[in-house]
Amino acid sequence: MLLLMCCMPETPRFLLTQHKRQEAMAAMQFLWGSEQGWEEPPVGAEHQGFHLAQLRHPGVYKPFIIGISLMAFQQLSGINAVMFYAETIFEEAKFKDSSLASVIVGIIQVLFTAVAALVMDRAGRRLLLALSGVVMVFSTSAFGAYFKLTQGGPSNSSHVDLLAPVSMEPASGSVGLAWLAVGSMCLFIAGFAVGWGPIPWLLMSEIFPLHVKGVATGVCVLTNWFMAFLVTKEFSSLMEVLRPYGAFWLAAAFCIFSVLFTLACVPETKGKTLEQITAHFEGR
Repeated sequence: MLLLMCCMPETPRFLLTQHKRQEAMAAMQFLWGSEQGWEEPPVGAEHQGFHLAQLRHPGVYKPFIIGISLMAFQQLSGINAVMFYAETIFEEAKFKDSSLASVIVGIIQVLFTAVAALVMDRAGRRLLLALSGVVMVFSTSAFGAYFKLTQGGPSNSSHVDLLAPVSMEPASGSVGLAWLAVGSMCLFIAGFAVGWGPIPWLLMSEIFPLHVKGVATGVCVLTNWFMAFLVTKEFSSLMEVLRPYGAFWLAAAFCIFSVLFTLACVPETKGKTLEQITAHFEGR
């Protein structure tokens, strides 16, 4: 990454703020391959800096709320819980080498993230986010159904055995249900990689005005890591209180909310300039 960044030019907008128009044109040629369709943005707003009073403006607080919410919903979908238990799920499905779980999961992530990259500018961000959320709703619901079907009897132990099958159930039935978990996990990871994995990070770079982009991006990243920490830390406790099936059904509920939030609040940014997106938030 360090070697590749040595070849990366500064952004055209930054170079324009430094009054380096020729370098900005060269950077644009390098990044986009053409200067056609370029509209030079107004210079000067980048130097305003961020002040709390600016949160009163819809062009600032609306993208702020959207960016923070996207990062929160990304983690509340349960992605870290699914990834953490991937190897255990493959073991229950009687894979000969359960360590292949991480390889299979990685392949699914790479393939469907590549699919998202190829179709994102055609299908649009909102459609992929909504489709991704719907897929995650069904997969986490199936996950919860698996844990409900394989839950053991009452126990005084405070430790939750995530994949403990019912003792009266035949071994073949347990393996069959484990395949339901494997299928649900693969579907969930595919759905996440198509939309809620990459798109919140992309939207974060598209919706913020230049003069608040640094602060707003930092707050969104902080939200993402804080929610990742919170979900990872408290998920085991949540499974003790709600049982595993309840914890994943709760994740499914958050996925439903994420779909509704996308349809109601997230604008389509495909093919729009920063000025057009800011005008949308300001109602112009």
